[in-house]
Amino acid sequence: MMSPNIYTITVTDITGTKRSLDKYSGKVLLIVNVASKCGFTSQYSGLQELYEKFSPRGLVVCGFPSNDFGKQEPGTDSDIQKFCSLNYKVTFPMFSKVKVKGKEMHPLYEHLTNHNKYGGRILWNFSKFLINRSGEVAERFAPFTKPTSKRVLNALEKMLNQ
Repeated sequence: MMSPNIYTITVTDITGTKRSLDKYSGKVLLIVNVASKCGFTSQYSGLQELYEKFSPRGLVVCGFPSNDFGKQEPGTDSDIQKFCSLNYKVTFPMFSKVKVKGKEMHPLYEHLTNHNKYGGRILWNFSKFLINRSGEVAERFAPFTKPTSKRVLNALEKMLNQ
């Protein structure tokens, strides 16, 4: 059986460095599968806004590019990093492109979609998982839910105050 928290999972950042998620132990995470050519791509602005506003209180936004939906993330990790930096001034951690569905699904997404009450398959880009300070999934938001929506802000406030 898999651990109830995500800290045992290893990911690769956008520069190719492998990292254990235990680096974020004690932080509140917002994990998002992102894409550069999606109708929701402008949500990068809201994600960056959240990161700037709440990172001093312990929030880390984690962007995981994926080409699984509509081939909307065709670029290399380097292309993605440049796009995010130039167009959205992204400073939150970005990770190497991953599969968020199917047989080759990344272990992080296997955990997010199968081992908690907020599971279920990812339907599109910009699905958001809120992870509490213990590394457990505490909330999930649909792609159309804007990062700066009242629902997300209220959930963040609640998590950050714990």
